[in-house]
Amino acid sequence: MVSIIATLHTFGFNLRQRLRREETGATAVEYALLVGLIAVVLVVGITAFGPALSDFFKGLAGKTFNAPVTTPTP
Repeated sequence: MVSIIATLHTFGFNLRQRLRREETGATAVEYALLVGLIAVVLVVGITAFGPALSDFFKGLAGKTFNAPVTTPTP
């Protein structure tokens, strides 16, 4: 009977130690790698498509701000 209690006590102690163990460092490294990868993809995308997107938005702005103003009729 004493050995069962001692075994359960040891099991509970080991379980608590495992749960208390800090593993936030590994998670932080994973998030840092993801942020770095996203940054690289953004830089490559902006470099590749930047001039085309700029021309697109300039044309869109020109069409929007030069559009004729219509007043609603009742």
